[in-house]
Amino acid sequence: MSAHLELARNRLLAPAELDEAQLEKIVAMLNVPGIDDGDIYFQHAVRESWMLEDGIIKSGHFSVEEGASVRAVSGTKTGFACSDEISFRMLGDMGAAARAITRAGQQSKVSIRGRDNVKRLYAPDEPAAGMSDADKLAILHTADRCARKADPRVEQVIASLNMVYESVLIAHRDGGLSADIRPLIRLSVTVIAAQDGAREQGSAGAGGRHACSVLLERNLPETLAAEAVRQAVVNLDARNAPAGEMTVVLGPGWPGVLLHEAIGHGLEGDFNRKQTSVFTDRIGERVASPGVTVVDNGSLEGLRGSLSVDDEGTPTQCTTLIEDGILKGYMQDRLNARLMGDKSTGNGRRQSYEHTIMPRMTNTYMLAGEHDPNAIIESVDKGLYAANFSGGQVDITSGKFVFSTSEAYLIENGKITAPVKGASLIGNGPEILTRVSMIGKDLKLDNGIGVCGKNGQMVPVGVGQPTLRLDGITVGGATGAA
Repeated sequence: MSAHLELARNRLLAPAELDEAQLEKIVAMLNVPGIDDGDIYFQHAVRESWMLEDGIIKSGHFSVEEGASVRAVSGTKTGFACSDEISFRMLGDMGAAARAITRAGQQSKVSIRGRDNVKRLYAPDEPAAGMSDADKLAILHTADRCARKADPRVEQVIASLNMVYESVLIAHRDGGLSADIRPLIRLSVTVIAAQDGAREQGSAGAGGRHACSVLLERNLPETLAAEAVRQAVVNLDARNAPAGEMTVVLGPGWPGVLLHEAIGHGLEGDFNRKQTSVFTDRIGERVASPGVTVVDNGSLEGLRGSLSVDDEGTPTQCTTLIEDGILKGYMQDRLNARLMGDKSTGNGRRQSYEHTIMPRMTNTYMLAGEHDPNAIIESVDKGLYAANFSGGQVDITSGKFVFSTSEAYLIENGKITAPVKGASLIGNGPEILTRVSMIGKDLKLDNGIGVCGKNGQMVPVGVGQPTLRLDGITVGGATGAA
C-alpha cells in the first residue's frame, strides 16, 4: 500500500472505525440500475495562516476541517449529500439520500481495492513540520524588515503566510480506492510607498505544494519584499496610461492569468456540453494564430495547481487544448466526459467535501515559441508592455474581458521606456488569440499564487506563458491621459 493511501486511511477511516468492508457496502448502494457514476469522498484539512501589518502580527488562524460526501450521478442529474460526521451510519444515510434520484434496483457487490500506480507529485509531509510558531512569524518579520530597508518611501508592509495540509480519500463505485496527501503554502508581501502625497502599491508572492522550509532555502521573504517594493516605487513614477488601439506585449509568467480567464474557462467541459461557451462545437477549427499551443497540466511536480489525482481519483495529465492554433479538446471531469463521449482529463475538482465536482483548470499555460523576447520588444515602434496584472473580469458566453495592469510601461521605438498606470486591456478571448503575432521562447510559470473562482468554489491554480506580442488590442487608459 502506498504511503499516501496508508496515511489517508489512518487519518480518515481509522478514527471512525471504518474499513474497506464497510466501504464496500456503501459503494454497493451506488452500484444499482439507473446510476451512471458515484463515489464517496473523505477530506481532512488543517489550515493555518498568519498576517503581519506595520511590524505587528495582526491575526492568526488555525482550523481543522473534516467530513465526507456521497455522490450518485444519473444522466445529467447529481444526487449529493455531505456531513461533517464520518461514521458508517452517516455514510449509509448519505448513500441512501444520494441514490434517491434513481429508480430502485438490486445492489451489486463491489470489492474495494487500492490504486497505487499513481505518480506522486509532492511529498506527503506537513508543510510546517518541525517549525515553531516563532519560526513561522520570523518569516513575516524578515519580509517586513527587508521591505522597509529597501526604500525609505515604504510606509506600510503587509505580509501573510498560509499553509494547508489536506488528506483526501475517494472510494469509487467501480471499487477503486484513491488517496492524496496535499501540502500547500503561500507567502505574500504587499507594500505601500508614498512620495509627495501620492501612494502606490506593489505586491509579490510565491508558494506551491512543498514545505515552508523551501521559503527559507530560496530566500523568498527577502526576494518577495524587494520585488513588492520595486513595483510600488515604479508606480510612484508612473504617468497615466494612454488609451486606444495599439500593439501590446505581455511579459512572461503571471500575465498568463489573462489566458486563464479569457479562454481557459471557455475550454472547460461543462460550458461546452451546455453549449454556453464561445468554443462549443469548434474542435478541429482554427481558434488562434499559428504557433499558439495551450495546455492544462496538473502533473507538474510541486506546483500550486498540481494534483497527483483529481477529486474523482483520476490521475492528472497534460491535456493539449489548442495546438498550433487549432482547438483540440476540453478539460473534463467524469460526468461531462461521459455525456460528451469523451474521457476524463483529470480535471474534476471541488473546493471541499461540501461541494460538488466541476471541471476546473490546474496549471494552464501557453507553450514557448521561437522569438527572442528582446526582439519582440524591438519590433514595436509604439505600444504598451504589460508586465503584471492585478485582476480582471470575463463573460464565458461572449468571451468579452477587461483586465487591469498593476505594472506597465510604454514601448517607444523598440525600447521599454516610461512606466504607466491605469492601463486596462479590453477585448474578446477567442479574438485575442488571433492577435498573437510573436511568441517568445521564455516560457515562465507563475510563482505559485493563483486562486480560481467558479460557481462559488475556490481552488488553487497555476498560470504561465512566454512573452507575447498582440496586435490591435484595445487599451483603456487613465483619466486625463494624453
